[in-house]
Amino acid sequence: MDDRLFSLDHIWVSACGDTLKLGITDYAQGKLGNIIFVNLPEAGDTLTTGEKFADIESIKAVSDLYSPVDGEVVRVNEELADEPEKLNEDPYSCWLIEVRPSAEPSGLVDEQTYLLRKKD
Repeated sequence: MDDRLFSLDHIWVSACGDTLKLGITDYAQGKLGNIIFVNLPEAGDTLTTGEKFADIESIKAVSDLYSPVDGEVVRVNEELADEPEKLNEDPYSCWLIEVRPSAEPSGLVDEQTYLLRKKD
């Protein structure tokens, strides 16, 4: 996971050529419990850093996800519509969306810093 950076709002970011893949952290999926539904944006939607871009429903609650980057959604992980539980199985290989950033992301940290400073 050395190539991933993290937001303190529990989103991981991984470079994939000229795009970025975004997913939830292991810590987040553990706090949520069994994930039963994921509401993701559509390709073509615009993301703004710090603003809600999706929500995840678990057996415990519905949680908003906040974008760590500015950009355009270019691809959505369609598998999650039918199998949202994949996020519980392996959150670091199961991405949510792929984004073409419009600016260099800022405020992201390495995994060690994330684990020390994450928000509950």
